[in-house]
This record gives sequence, structure tokens and C-alpha cells, in this order.
Amino acid sequence: MGSRAGLEQRQRRNIVIHSTKGISVIIPTFSEADHLPTTLKSVMKAGRPAELTVVDGGSADGTINIARKFGARVLESNIRQRAAQMNLGASQSHGETLFFLHGDTQIPRTAFEAVHRWMRHPDAIGGAFARRFDHPSYFLKVTCRLAEWRGRLSGWFLGDQAIFVRRSIFERLNGFPPWEIFEDLEFSRRMAGEGRRRLLRPPVLSSGRRFGKHP
Repeated sequence: MGSRAGLEQRQRRNIVIHSTKGISVIIPTFSEADHLPTTLKSVMKAGRPAELTVVDGGSADGTINIARKFGARVLESNIRQRAAQMNLGASQSHGETLFFLHGDTQIPRTAFEAVHRWMRHPDAIGGAFARRFDHPSYFLKVTCRLAEWRGRLSGWFLGDQAIFVRRSIFERLNGFPPWEIFEDLEFSRRMAGEGRRRLLRPPVLSSGRRFGKHP
């Protein structure tokens, strides 16, 4: 009986491992030592992806050592810019699906399974996740609802929603534009003309640090 239970447990683990095949996770970082461990733990709980790459923009706070401790490949970018870092990570990755994740954003345990299930549709090209903040602000809760509404209607997403895309589409669109801000929104806008996108749930959990201290 114990043997059968052990076999069933291994089979369940294999399902998770299989569901992450072909997914390359790319995380751009700069001085993310405080948040990166939690982000990487959430990635590990979702099942080890085919590739896990951290692209660093010159951190001096231990970010690189943390990434390596979790088994991530680390690329060091000469340009400290999120778009450039993500494009570099994509150019050095080989997965069929590119999964872009901010260094302060946690993904749900079922994230890779949900991506894999959606990307099995032949006309699916990518998508993103609904988003929540670890901050009690009512205003932020409203902005999350609005972002989810926008994503479902238009397929436009922000970077902290864990955008994912089929590699062939990413290459056809020449990656993220070299902008300092809103490169994620512009990329998702261009994605909209390439095929079906979907907003997935459960939501990712992003840091609310840039919105100030909790009341």
C-alpha cells in the first residue's frame, strides 16, 4: 500500500515537471536581494522550469549570489535597463515559451501548469496573469481590477503580470522595445495582432514597495 502511495506521489510530481517543459523563465534584476529569494521560492514551488535565467544590471547587494544559490543561470548585462535585460535573457534561452518575471513578484503554485495548458492550443501565442499587490491600499486593489479588465478585453499587460509568449512570436516582434518605461505594455500591444492571448488566474503577487509604506 505504501509502495502504491509512493508511486502515485511520484506520478503527481512528474505531471508538474512535464508541465514546465519548454518554459524559460527570465528575471531582470537590479539590487533585488530583499525580494528575489521569495520570488525564486515561488518559482521552485511551481515546478522547475526548463531554464531559469536571472539577467542582472550591476547589483552589488548579493542579488547574483542569491540567484546562483537557487540554481539560476546568471547573465550580467552591460545595460541596466529592464527591456535590454529581458531581451538578452531571451536571446540566451531555448524554451518554446518565454516567461518574463519581475524580481519582486511571486507566481502561484499552478502557474506553469496553467501556461502549459493554455499554450497547447495551436493558435495561442501568450498571455499574462491577473495581479495583486502585497499592500492594503484600496486604490491598488482598484487598479488591479482595472488591469484585469483591460487584459481580458484588449490583451494589454504590464510586466509585473508575468507576461509569457511563444518564442517564435517574440522573435518576430523583435522583443521588447528599448524604452525605459512601458516597454511591457508596448510589447503586449504588438502581441495583440499575432494571435490569441489569455489572462490567467490565480493572480501573481507583486510587491507594493514603490507605493510607500503600509499604513
